[in-house]
Amino acid sequence: MNMQKPALSFNRRARRVIVAGGAGFIGSHLCDSLLQHGDEVICVDNLYTGSVRNVRPLLNHRNFFFIEHDIREPLRLQGSIDRIYNLACPASPPHYQADPVGTMRTCVVGTINMLELARQKSARFLQASTSEVYGDPEVHPQPESYVGHVNPIGPRACYDEGKRAAEAVIFDYHRLHGLEVKVARIFNTYGPRMLENDGRVVSNFIVQALRGEPITVYGSGQQTRSFCFVDDLIRGLEMLMESPAAVTGPFNLGNPQEMTIEAIAREVLARTKSNSPLQFKSLPADDPKRRKPTIEAARQVLGWQPSIPIEKGIEATIAYFTLSLAAQDSKPSAAPARRKQVRRPISTAAAEMR
Repeated sequence: MNMQKPALSFNRRARRVIVAGGAGFIGSHLCDSLLQHGDEVICVDNLYTGSVRNVRPLLNHRNFFFIEHDIREPLRLQGSIDRIYNLACPASPPHYQADPVGTMRTCVVGTINMLELARQKSARFLQASTSEVYGDPEVHPQPESYVGHVNPIGPRACYDEGKRAAEAVIFDYHRLHGLEVKVARIFNTYGPRMLENDGRVVSNFIVQALRGEPITVYGSGQQTRSFCFVDDLIRGLEMLMESPAAVTGPFNLGNPQEMTIEAIAREVLARTKSNSPLQFKSLPADDPKRRKPTIEAARQVLGWQPSIPIEKGIEATIAYFTLSLAAQDSKPSAAPARRKQVRRPISTAAAEMR
């Protein structure tokens, strides 16, 4: 890893960028930011956990194009591509465990397909990897040099081992083909546009608190996580992508402020003014007991560190879910219609790229 701190500036020429998984929680925020920097953004998503709602305000933007596509199948586009961000994969246990083989194929086959596109277009490639590559860590906090403690046959292996395999093939493409690659190991991230049913700590607690339901805490509540607000993460991803070509990573991107699960629950209760009780349940298999990143590499090489305090981030996330739940409650009740699988891009301009 190149440890020399580069001079980094976002005063750069506009680029043509693919964001795979761009209609998801993190991906949609990335699309917003890239458009603000003047880039042309091609959002690719199969809408398994992503939603058109997340990018609906962008659909009329002249530099934004949406293509509904599953990266487990090759993607063919005309014209040049400068950057590819690969964020395409369900990232919460209920979603990635619902189709574990599909999750593994997304991590491995999907990543290979996007790497092939990057190779064909001579594009720079950034992979959204995960702190889950460390498994249930025996080293604390977790530096990038730690090789992990992962159960390869457990219920979380489709995601944990899938992301580890993706990192392996990314660096093979780098060595074999000279492809410019970047790998970000993303720690727990939260903020507006999270799915209310994704099983993650912050979204679960906020939704339950707003609904007056018991706050579900798995285990003793003393296991820890480190929560990074989505705006901080997006800034880190862009800084990594635009760092010098020799800077590959992997880099931990997360907030080194470690908190217990119970502390987060009580923070949410205080800020929602909810009377919901805490309800303790058994800890799921292979669930990490402690999670905290070492971010010295990101500080030194990228000049990045999170800046948004947990109190401010939680308030912004509560505000989002308050509006989202109110909108749901105001809709007339009706039998849910099965979503039609549309295999065409929303934007006619995007059709010309196929």
